[in-house]
This record gives sequence, C-alpha cells and structure tokens, in this order.
Amino acid sequence: MFESADRTRRLLRGRRAEASGRDAEAIAAAALAREGWSVLARRVRTPAGEIDLVAEREALLAFVEVKARPSLAEAAHALGARQRARLVAAAECWLAANPGHGAAGMRFDVLVVAADGSTRRIADAFRLGD
Repeated sequence: MFESADRTRRLLRGRRAEASGRDAEAIAAAALAREGWSVLARRVRTPAGEIDLVAEREALLAFVEVKARPSLAEAAHALGARQRARLVAAAECWLAANPGHGAAGMRFDVLVVAADGSTRRIADAFRLGD
C-alpha cells in the first residue's frame, strides 16, 4: 500500500515538473522573440538528448537550455558538466539534420526562469570542451 502511494506521489511530482518545464520554455521562447530571435525548434529530441530551444538571429545560432528554479541565482547554477556534454552532442545531431543554419556562428545559452516569471539569458554560457 505504501509503495503505491509513493509511486502516485512521484508520478504527480513528475507531472508538475513537466508542466513547469513547458511553462518555463514558453516564457523563454517569448523572451527570445522579444529580443529578435526566431525560435526554430522547441523540445528537440535527438539520439544524444533533448534541446529545449533552438533559436537564430542574424545567422547566429543558439542552442538554449531553459532552467526553471525558485530564483534566478539557483537556476544559473543548474547546468552541470554532464548536461553540457549532452547538449553539445544533441546540437551536433541537430546541425547534421538541419544544415544551413548558423552562418555567423553558434553558441550555447542558458535562459533561466524564476518562479515569478522573470528571465535572464546567459549568452555563450559555455564553450566546447568546458
């Protein structure tokens, strides 16, 4: 009986996290659009992992990881080395399937979304090999 209740709690927590993530990604996409970026893709699934947002402005391609946390400070520190490596590999997959983007270069951004809906973009948050 307790195992069933634990499973139900985990399932509900997972559903809340999923909804929160989708909301944060919508807020992030809107923030990018206000800054003149074209969002090319959302929630891209590749064999290497998922990319939250792919955006381009003036031929500069950005792979954007969206982090939602109670505060901007907490969100800014939420991207570890393993996630960076996964994002790089997923970006390589996306580029292979979508040639012709990023003529002016590419970068990895982190867009943090606080619980109050405020956002902060960390442009060029990391580089290959970081």
